[in-house]
Amino acid sequence: MGYDEPGGPDVFRPETIPVPEPGENQVLIEVSHAGVNRPDVIQRQGFYPPPPGASPIPGLEVSGKVVAIGKGVAPEMLNRRVCALVSGGGYAEYCLAHAAHCLAVPRHMEMADAAAIPETLFTVWHNVFERGFAADGETLLVHGGTSGIGTMAIQLAKAFEMTVITTAGSEEKCSAARELGADLAINYKTQDFVEEVKSFTGGKGVDVVLDMVSGSYVQRNLDCLAEDGRHVTIAVLGGLKAEINMAKLMSKRQMMTGSTLRPRSDEFKAVLADEIYNHAWPLFEDRTIAPVMDKIFPLAEVTAAHQRMEAGEHIGKIVLQVR
Repeated sequence: MGYDEPGGPDVFRPETIPVPEPGENQVLIEVSHAGVNRPDVIQRQGFYPPPPGASPIPGLEVSGKVVAIGKGVAPEMLNRRVCALVSGGGYAEYCLAHAAHCLAVPRHMEMADAAAIPETLFTVWHNVFERGFAADGETLLVHGGTSGIGTMAIQLAKAFEMTVITTAGSEEKCSAARELGADLAINYKTQDFVEEVKSFTGGKGVDVVLDMVSGSYVQRNLDCLAEDGRHVTIAVLGGLKAEINMAKLMSKRQMMTGSTLRPRSDEFKAVLADEIYNHAWPLFEDRTIAPVMDKIFPLAEVTAAHQRMEAGEHIGKIVLQVR
């Protein structure tokens, strides 16, 4: 499913193109399912072009079977059930992936569930645990607790014995976040999350903030942040610019950082995948963690899938069934 010009969800239309051939260190995946993510929406709107060399077709994560391998790929990869982080091309029957960016799907896991994991898992692992230096016993504040990122962050943080505070826009979503393990879920439409965080932490604040909003939220996040706390931005849904009080930041020795995953090098993503495979993937293999699934749409109904994401009604992941 592609489009001729950027626009609303209705710009999608089916197209037939040649099946891609895997290059060096690449595999060809016969796609079973593809995850739908906010960057797909932003790309479709014309604000997030694919990096050089990436497929123009949207879709950053897939599950399926490896049906062809390129030079340098181990022969045992052939016919393996995998899920993969990809730089584009997921909304299609066949998709190329770097072999080192694939994770073997456990026998018990449904392929729809597997497609819902890579983008959020890679993003949360890198930004909470690597850039945010999160550690056992610390407290994490994550906004959008029922989004794909939010549900993954809550589960991963709890698996590593962190205290988790989250925000959501309705009592239904707050309840869903609590069921996932959030220690405190704040309805940001009826409550001041800064005051709620201060009250819950006894005035200390949180150690890490995972921010997807930016804009006016940044100073409020910093007001929630403890001394030596870390603020990590991964999206700018609330605006590209923020005004902050640098004197406060200095006095509390706070750190600010941020990242985007898609443009990073294949080598970086391979190292990240290896760390995830060793430290986080066992939690999926033993069913400690499972993706929260919202709704599965046939690939032909990608317009409806994007409409649902833009409406913000989903809890967990939206997935496309390709095959």
